[in-house]
Amino acid sequence: METNLTLDELPPLSLYVHLPWCVRKCPYCDFNSYTMGDDAPRERYLDALLADLDVESQRANGRELISIFLGGGTPSIFSPQQIGRLLDGVGERFTLNSAIEVTMEANPGTVECGDPVGYRQAGVNRLSIGAQSFSSEALEALGRIHSVDDIDRAVGAAREAGFDNINLDVMYGLPGQSVAAAMLDLERAAELEPQHLSWYHLTLEPNTVFHARPPAGMPDQEKSAEIQDQGQAVLADLAYEQYEVSAYARDRNRCKHNLNYWSFGDYLAVGAGAHGKISDDAGIWRYVKPANPKQYLETLEGGGRIAELCEVAAQDRLFEFMLNVLRLNEGFTERQFTATTGLPVEALLERLETPSRKGLIELSAGDCWQVTPLGRRFLNDLQADFLPE
Repeated sequence: METNLTLDELPPLSLYVHLPWCVRKCPYCDFNSYTMGDDAPRERYLDALLADLDVESQRANGRELISIFLGGGTPSIFSPQQIGRLLDGVGERFTLNSAIEVTMEANPGTVECGDPVGYRQAGVNRLSIGAQSFSSEALEALGRIHSVDDIDRAVGAAREAGFDNINLDVMYGLPGQSVAAAMLDLERAAELEPQHLSWYHLTLEPNTVFHARPPAGMPDQEKSAEIQDQGQAVLADLAYEQYEVSAYARDRNRCKHNLNYWSFGDYLAVGAGAHGKISDDAGIWRYVKPANPKQYLETLEGGGRIAELCEVAAQDRLFEFMLNVLRLNEGFTERQFTATTGLPVEALLERLETPSRKGLIELSAGDCWQVTPLGRRFLNDLQADFLPE
């Protein structure tokens, strides 16, 4: 189905790069990640990523990248030289926005080993550090390999290396966690003065160790809601503005890459299991790379087709758009909907009638549709109102 979008109307474009290995896989993690071992083929994998980038540069068709995100896995187990080779390869194949955001995920136990100075020189300008908790007991329960002191050292080393855009990942709803302990985590995180905090609830995802064997002492729904309410108040007092369900920023240091996802932007994907979305005048397309690193490597090395494009149907576009933008505090405009989905505004307005009547969403004075406080409390129900009929 055609989108009726011209080149000038296409949404922003990002690039996601998946680096799939970790020192040890955490029991709650459902990402496409694998224990590294001593024989992880890092150089071979980088060769494959560069070949994959050749394919993706054709999809870009000259459009500039506004952000690059190196995720995993644990990207910081790759050396600064390897990350530099990767980013140089991106620069050789793509047009880069002059203010491009380049994020790399890192664990506190590995980032200092990889030398933040080297990563900064390689072109990374935003570091996302997986702190998760400032309680030694909680870190042990989560199966993390780092200590609380490692978090302090990693942030300090990143600052010394010149990073002025740092995110800390912090979880709540942890086994045996009290409301007071959750607030202490936020206060300790804020003491390190990161520009951004990702504060999210521990979820027992399918196909994880925690899902198969839930840890004792998981907080019930009532306690989790209390933690969330108090935590949002604490973060506001600490000058962290909530702009998305689990994202908080100081001084408008919002994550460009994730904002592009949540705004139904386009993103190219390289690496094992990476997912991409691309728009053109013929339609909106999704694709996914082979998840298993061995299969991914062999497919690229054998010259095989690395991913098949699958068109996003009109009814799915509406749902996918709403699934994402409803997470944003600032909401969305009808113009944004038509510009990124290629659908007529009438398709949206018809589906907005029911949740609007329920008081879950409302039209603000600035012609922006925003989720109400009630809608935030029942966000899953609100999103379900837009499931394809």
